[in-house]
Amino acid sequence: MTASDNSFREEFKPIVVPASYEAAATEESKIIFALAQIGEGSTDEVVAKLEELEPGSTSAQLRLIVEDVLSGYYDKGLLKGSEVNGEMKYNLSKITEANEGEVNPDLLAPGLD
Repeated sequence: MTASDNSFREEFKPIVVPASYEAAATEESKIIFALAQIGEGSTDEVVAKLEELEPGSTSAQLRLIVEDVLSGYYDKGLLKGSEVNGEMKYNLSKITEANEGEVNPDLLAPGLD
């Protein structure tokens, strides 16, 4: 594997949602945790959740960091998003309902069962 392969894999690795909010965590981890807590939200909604999780943490710079992280992940295809009333709403595309389909094992290719 080449160095460029490793850098690609590092840059586009799947997002991991932290199990809990940690004040000492990276800004990205805090932002992803906050987004996961609200399910879907704009930059301002994620900032509001961060303020709720860590009172006194809000600043103009934090809003810019949140916007940069969310839009960066969105641009890489690691987050879903949609524009609502001129504002981008981001989400982690968590599956919240079970798939209603079923698989017929007799139709699977050999070796896939």
